[in-house]
Amino acid sequence: MLARRRLPARIVVVADRGLLEARARQLGLAPRMGDFSVQEKPLRQAGGLLVRHVPLSAPAAAGRLDPANSEYVMRTLELAAQGCSDGTFDAMVTGPVQKSVINQAGIAFTGHTEFLAEHLRAPHVVMMLVGGGLRVALATTHIPLGDVASRITRADLERTLIVLRHDLVERFAIARPRIAVAALNPHAGEGGFLGREEIEIITPVIARLRRRGFNLAGPLPADTLFTPQRLKAYDCVLAMYHDQGLPVLKYASFGTGVNVTLGLPIIRTSVDHGTALELAGRGKADIGSLLEAITLAAQLAVRARRR
Repeated sequence: MLARRRLPARIVVVADRGLLEARARQLGLAPRMGDFSVQEKPLRQAGGLLVRHVPLSAPAAAGRLDPANSEYVMRTLELAAQGCSDGTFDAMVTGPVQKSVINQAGIAFTGHTEFLAEHLRAPHVVMMLVGGGLRVALATTHIPLGDVASRITRADLERTLIVLRHDLVERFAIARPRIAVAALNPHAGEGGFLGREEIEIITPVIARLRRRGFNLAGPLPADTLFTPQRLKAYDCVLAMYHDQGLPVLKYASFGTGVNVTLGLPIIRTSVDHGTALELAGRGKADIGSLLEAITLAAQLAVRARRR
């Protein structure tokens, strides 16, 4: 399927080669695999894979979590990120990981986005999903709902909007991005009667950035913001928390959506779904989001090379 897409990229899988071969046999597949090197020419045969081998820590069974392999998972992420940093790779595409098993191994891990920000020393990153004709970025990511209001500060919101605008211009080639900023509270706080975050935090930040030339609208009530007619006026929506913006986008594009990390010194995309362990090794998983993530990463990489 990758070959039929004619992607402008060489695909390298950072993983245990033996694991890939075992899964291929389990699914009745026989892809040609080559060892990756910087000088290696792309494989021309359909289904061919270049593999940057990273050995498993322990034997793995499809669909079974094992904390013993958490170090292996982290090692693959580190090598991929380092390869993007040093120019070996042009972009990084990640599949889903089970955060709980990594934490069970004693490794503090809240997600790819946070890990890459720390590993690559990015001062501020933004999670944005693309799909169904929408772009939805998040002011806060994987935190409990009860903590959201306290995490939205003027400083963080301003940094988020600066990163969002910068990457929409530089990575997505939108000359003057129109960004809709969602309110936190119902009815945008109803003049302060349903919350004061709009008055004290969101509106002042929007006003400040407008004076710097940002094209911003808001704070807009989320219940009417996510309507087709209104969304036509914007290039991106900034939602205040995970489950405010992503249910809408995933309704419009689940299975073909792409997660993009903005604010990193590298290009990183990911799938829009979780691990679906019950499907592992059965050949029934939908690979649409992975193909879209690879395609978008390749497009962004080509655009970056042309700049």
